[in-house]
Amino acid sequence: MTNDAQSVLASWSAPWGLYALLLLGVFLYARGWLHIRKIIPSAIPIWRFVAFLAGNVCVWLAIGSPLAAFDESSLTVHMIQHLLLMSFAPPLILLGAPALPLLHGLPQFLARDVIGPILRWRPLQWLGGFLTNPAVAWLVAALTLLVWHVPEMFDLALHSDFLHKFEHTTFFAAGLMFWWPVIQPWPSAARWHSWSIPLYLFAATLPCDALSGFLVFCDRVVYTPYLSAPKFLSLSVLQDQQAAAALMWVCVTIIYLVPAVAITIQILSPQKHFPTEENSVDSSRITGQPLETPHLKVI
Repeated sequence: MTNDAQSVLASWSAPWGLYALLLLGVFLYARGWLHIRKIIPSAIPIWRFVAFLAGNVCVWLAIGSPLAAFDESSLTVHMIQHLLLMSFAPPLILLGAPALPLLHGLPQFLARDVIGPILRWRPLQWLGGFLTNPAVAWLVAALTLLVWHVPEMFDLALHSDFLHKFEHTTFFAAGLMFWWPVIQPWPSAARWHSWSIPLYLFAATLPCDALSGFLVFCDRVVYTPYLSAPKFLSLSVLQDQQAAAALMWVCVTIIYLVPAVAITIQILSPQKHFPTEENSVDSSRITGQPLETPHLKVI
């Protein structure tokens, strides 16, 4: 390990608040998942638990592990953070179908008397429906990606701890919005026809392609703070920029291609309808309404 890398690590401090939040989320999910499994063993398969846990690990890797210490020294590391927060963690967490386990993991009085009325509040339901509209979700994700990579905004975030944390939060939130129409976790319902989702995913690659293409083929360093940052990779600043862009280009293409192909195969396959117990867990104690939702979509 180089002296620069050692000095960077020495200046890094663990975000204990994030650790507590992640552990609390996993604890509540596990508690609710076990409770639901006692009622209906097949309700939420174990692979969903694993997916939820993996999503939380991705969040930890991005902003809670020592990797975060190097995001101001390397654009490649910074890009890994963005990919973890926007393209890996959100779909994994949503594949965990987190709503019911988290609700059942809360103390019953809190879920029934506090969370339930909030979830039934019509303005909040309208806002949730608006934010998960595929057109809105696509636009927010694209703008979040492009705005934070404008050099002036990028530089501001590097020099402000508050803005840096806000940047990470918006990447994660935009990722959840973007992947919601694709995965459709409970209690969502399909807003567009299934055939539109592969097109939705393809269209989402275009802003990434434009940004990564510009950074790969640009003959100058776009993000100038890295010119004076400590070096721990055997790459020049320009090479680091090109590596980061190539990483985003390849990863985003593959990540979006996999569900697009899976959904296309599902659309083209003969339709078969089988009864399932996956959504039959009674949530009336929590929401005050019977559980009448579409089947969780597995991709």
